[in-house]
Amino acid sequence: MPDGIMKTRAAISALCLVEIKKSSTGLLKKIEYRSGTWVPTAELSGAVAQCQETLRTATDALDTYHRFSDEQGNLTGEELMSVQPRSFLVIGNLAQFQTEHGVNASRYQAFEGFRRNLRQPEILTFDELYERARFIVDHTENSGVSSENEDGGDIPF
Repeated sequence: MPDGIMKTRAAISALCLVEIKKSSTGLLKKIEYRSGTWVPTAELSGAVAQCQETLRTATDALDTYHRFSDEQGNLTGEELMSVQPRSFLVIGNLAQFQTEHGVNASRYQAFEGFRRNLRQPEILTFDELYERARFIVDHTENSGVSSENEDGGDIPF
């Protein structure tokens, strides 16, 4: 079971699965696999596998279109589409690649290469998620604009 089952808010609400690990979780092993080759930690690769299995299970179990009802069986008007649901993994922190004199480019490139070549889940670090949220809050407060797009949906994740 994922840590979060969410839905987007737009003209069509879509299913979105979220798995949350710790901000202290290591992203890459401390020792190179081969010269210049950094590999994901067991925690990161295990979390990716967990997200992929949860997504597969949810896709198998859920219909494409869901209508929700209350305890008495009355439709609530809430609807959800689950067509190729998005999946997110929140894990670790990019500060792991910071050294005394700057970013370890080789390790950072290895991590970026790993996550950019995954179709599912999308990997976000805690510091990235925090900065996105801070940007949205600051932008909303400073512009006087609501947190919704013109089409009524939330600002994209």
